[in-house]
Amino acid sequence: MKYFIETYGCQMNVHDSERMAGLLEQSGYDPADSDRDADVVIVNTCSVRERAEEKLYTRLGEIREMARETGRDPVVAVTGCVAQQEGEKLLARSPGIIDLIVGTQRVKMLPTLVQQQAESRAFPAIDITTPYDEPSFPLGITRRADPVKAYVTIIEGCNDFCAFCVVPYTRGHERMRPKAEILQEVREAAATGRREVQLLGQIVNHYHAPDDSACDFPGLLEAVHEIPGIDRIRFASPHPRHTSDRLIAAVRDLPKVCKHLHLPVQSGSTRVLGMMRRRYTREHYLDTVQKIREAIPNVQLSTDMIVGFPGETDADFEQTLSLTEAVRYHSMFSFKYSERPNTLASRRMPDDVGEDEKTLRIVALQQMQRRIQWDLHELAVGRTVEVLVDHTSRRRAWELSGRTSGNTVVNFPGDPAMVGRLVPVTIRRAGPNSVWGELADGAGVAPAGEISAAAIAVQD
Repeated sequence: MKYFIETYGCQMNVHDSERMAGLLEQSGYDPADSDRDADVVIVNTCSVRERAEEKLYTRLGEIREMARETGRDPVVAVTGCVAQQEGEKLLARSPGIIDLIVGTQRVKMLPTLVQQQAESRAFPAIDITTPYDEPSFPLGITRRADPVKAYVTIIEGCNDFCAFCVVPYTRGHERMRPKAEILQEVREAAATGRREVQLLGQIVNHYHAPDDSACDFPGLLEAVHEIPGIDRIRFASPHPRHTSDRLIAAVRDLPKVCKHLHLPVQSGSTRVLGMMRRRYTREHYLDTVQKIREAIPNVQLSTDMIVGFPGETDADFEQTLSLTEAVRYHSMFSFKYSERPNTLASRRMPDDVGEDEKTLRIVALQQMQRRIQWDLHELAVGRTVEVLVDHTSRRRAWELSGRTSGNTVVNFPGDPAMVGRLVPVTIRRAGPNSVWGELADGAGVAPAGEISAAAIAVQD
């Protein structure tokens, strides 16, 4: 029996798919090259944005056509946040396609549920129960898809209930994973050759170990830093409200911790931030950015931004543009607001910014961000930086790709045997999303995170 998993969404979903793959292989399944030769097809979904849901329905239609063309009849399972959110409603939207719907907290039951449906498909099976107090991190079963880096979840769920966010409703309340278990998984990743570990949590810097009352998130970074074989440590996503002086000092002082912070702001307007229930102001956010830049001059910042939130005026959007110009992010994930089921915004706030206006705003924001990124990448030309090579190019066999400590993508010609190695690269050419360079000798390698906006003063 062969399985095929298709994943939409964030790093947590990618890691969930790795865990599903491990569970299935532990139960005797083999990976398939594509859905066309799979006995089980799993679509692991995201519901953070409406577009991600629509991708699911489009994909289910394609799977039905594939089954007709090939004469195969795979077990089709939908997992992840849309499965948890929609449940039985999925069957009405895509009749006759889905055999199994598995919620976010029932991943460990996947092999059993798949086997039951393979033997008898009289009715679709649905398991979206939410035993949120049960651990959902079985050790030793993850089939890691990336040969260089390892995702390690440290928190599941969220207690913040931001007005726009569906995560507390699909992932449940916040549960901290034991420190000892996290460190054991990092050791396992290092033992299998992974050079980078990325710690995951909806609010990753809210971590406090349930098995070690003295260990907060900076303390966990210190403990992971001591594990041999790991060269780089990343984490996503911290919340601006929990970005403490201790965390800033840990990023500054621990050499393995990458000099990059993803600091989601969502809006540049204090008024809109209040409606979003983000619990910080524009001024507090800018003060935090200034503090980070003063402590870590080579740091690179990225963010998330929403335009067209209910009640957002032209003046509010101008505040978003001016904050973006002031901070000068190295990258940004930007979205048009869309209502998410069960959220506070969907229940209490009319979606009153027109679609055309949302489009105008997102285009203006993305144009500004593209210009900023290009300018920052131009500043890197001529510098030599340390790159962790993570893959070969899909388009050119002779080209490698990797990232700096600051998370800039660097492409350069080289031997595929270099994948997994830290190498010095001199930047020769800039683009809006990445830079291009060539291997340098070991002399004069810039400090980690050198491609930065170090000279930028954050001013409002």
